Amino acid sequence: MPLHSLTATPDAALLGLWRLTEPADELLTRLPGEYAAWLPAGRDPERPRQWLAGRALAHELLRELTDAPTLVRTDAGTGQPLVAGLPGAGISLSHSGEWVAALLTPQGRVGIDVEQVRPKARQLATKFLSEAERLDAGPDETKHSLYWSAKETLYKLHSRRRLLFKEHIQLEPFALQAQGTLTGHLLPPHEAPSQHLLRYERLANDCVLTWCVAL
Repeated sequence: MPLHSLTATPDAALLGLWRLTEPADELLTRLPGEYAAWLPAGRDPERPRQWLAGRALAHELLRELTDAPTLVRTDAGTGQPLVAGLPGAGISLSHSGEWVAALLTPQGRVGIDVEQVRPKARQLATKFLSEAERLDAGPDETKHSLYWSAKETLYKLHSRRRLLFKEHIQLEPFALQAQGTLTGHLLPPHEAPSQHLLRYERLANDCVLTWCVAL
C-alpha cells in the first residue's frame, strides 16, 4: 500500500504519510535511476526499504510543487535530506515500523519524526529529558515517546549537529490528546535561542508523529 495521505499543513507545507508494505525492488521502480546507486548499506535489512519509501514519498510531495527534475540528496555536513533542483525548499523524512513520513515546504526549514510507542523512551528518560519534562511525562509511555519524537523533530529543524537533547532542546508541559500542539525551545550553544510551535498526532498501531515548520 503506497501513499496513505497527503495534506497541506497550517504552515503552508505538505505532509505525506506512507504505509510501507512494498518490497525494495518495487519501490525502486517508482524512483529515478540514481537512487539505486545511493542505497544505504548496513546490517539492518529493512533500512534500504525504508530509505526508498522515504524518497518515493518525497517525490509524491515534490510533484505537487514542481514539474522540474528533482532529486533528494543527503547533505554531507548534517546528514539531513535536501532537494537538488528546488532552491530554498526544506524537506524532512522519518520512518518507524510501517510508517514513513515526509514534510516539504517550498521555502524554509522543516523537521518531522515518527516513532513507535515503546518502553525504551521511558527507560532512557534521564538521558534526554530535563527534570521538568520527566515530571510532566510521568509514567506514560506515549508521552515519553512524544517527547522523544518532538526533540528529534527540532534537532532536524536546526539542521546542525552537536545538539544535546537534554540541554539544548526543551519542551513545555502539554496535555496528551489525539492531536495537538507543543511549544519547544532550541537553546544551541553560541547561538540565539528560538521558540517553535510543533504539531503532533497519534497514528494507528501505536505510533506518534510530530512536525514543525520554520519559515
